[in-house]
Amino acid sequence: QVQLVESGGGLVQAGESLRLSCAASGRTFGVFIMGWFRQAPGKEREFVATISRSGTNKQYEDSVKGRFAISRDNAKSTVSLQMNSLKAEDTAVYYCAARVGGNLYSTSAGTSGYDYWGQGTQVTVSS
Repeated sequence: QVQLVESGGGLVQAGESLRLSCAASGRTFGVFIMGWFRQAPGKEREFVATISRSGTNKQYEDSVKGRFAISRDNAKSTVSLQMNSLKAEDTAVYYCAARVGGNLYSTSAGTSGYDYWGQGTQVTVSS
């Protein structure tokens, strides 16, 4: 059974930073394309960032480009999301997700392609 556990959320002021982490267990981490998604109240879940199995390729949603950075450590089975210059509109529950398959360099920006999801961590940015 694959399990994803997010941590690192919290309440910050606009302009500050947070680092989210997601720890995976239950399967060899290197087989997963990993992604971060978020869902704000009253809105659909949306893509934030994704990273390939090798860590070489990354893809970001336009509004977070230049502010957020996704990374992974296959030896530790973790994926992180460094969030800088946070804005009020970044407020949401953030979810870690894992997708089995793809080659070492594939990324995946669609919510429907992921096989496993974490329980989410709340990020609140006050303006």
